[in-house]
Amino acid sequence: MDILIFILSMGALVYGADFIINESEKIALHYKISPFVIGATLVALGTSLPEMAVSIAASIDGHGDIAVANVIGSTIFNISLVLGSVFLIAKNIKPTRDLFAKDSAWSLFPILIFILMSLDGKLTAFDGVLFLILMVSYLTFLITSNQVEECDDQDDTKFNWTKSGLLLVLGFAFTVGGAHFAVESASALAREFGVSEWMIGLFLVAFGTSLPELTISIKAALNNNADLAIGNIIGSNVANFTMVLGVASIVNTLNVDLNAYFFDIAAAFILSLMLVFITANKLYNKSAGIVLMVVLALVIQNGM
Repeated sequence: MDILIFILSMGALVYGADFIINESEKIALHYKISPFVIGATLVALGTSLPEMAVSIAASIDGHGDIAVANVIGSTIFNISLVLGSVFLIAKNIKPTRDLFAKDSAWSLFPILIFILMSLDGKLTAFDGVLFLILMVSYLTFLITSNQVEECDDQDDTKFNWTKSGLLLVLGFAFTVGGAHFAVESASALAREFGVSEWMIGLFLVAFGTSLPELTISIKAALNNNADLAIGNIIGSNVANFTMVLGVASIVNTLNVDLNAYFFDIAAAFILSLMLVFITANKLYNKSAGIVLMVVLALVIQNGM
């Protein structure tokens, strides 16, 4: 029964996030915002809603390991599975933005700050406020870095604020409700099979909450919109560490055992470094995709 509830709740998370993503994109296109900014802000925030809802619910319910593992696991999946899939599936990836010069550092800042903040073994409300300040800084950077360009793919359909607003509310309802049941069923599964909540959060929950990023990024890449696809991944990772962990640690202090979960945190950090290397050398190809998938396989093998 718990596995069925888990599957249904993850479906609700993805379904709800899909509503939010679609309507957010319509709003962005209506106001002629560039594809990268759409991907790194509205779409990234939308695809991070499942992670936020799950981590906040886990924090409230006292399941701190799931809250933190969800963020670490989502970072691993976003770079290895999502970006790797984009590279393997898309025929031609040529971002118009200089991702290395302008954005690669943002893939490292959040996880480095997370590690520094966790040296004392916990994330407090004060740490959470600092995370949120970093998120505001990132959004401000995007807005002021000459990226609010007119989007060529303007939506010619009549924009309806009422319809979009209602669908956004419905999306939030599905996301928040699904998050609650996902945490409860995942915790029950962990106890039933004798698996730690950290591993459940790192793999099952993190994979489920990364599905929106996977779907949107692959769809964008197939439509030759590499800026939105990669912007979604970078923006989602920033949001996961800053907004998701920030709010979760404000709600309740989160305990973080860096020694116990060294491999998983190191994997997330190494993948973030790989993202910087890929953008620096413009390795947007199938070879890079295969390497990222190999790293994912190693992480999963270690967790088994």
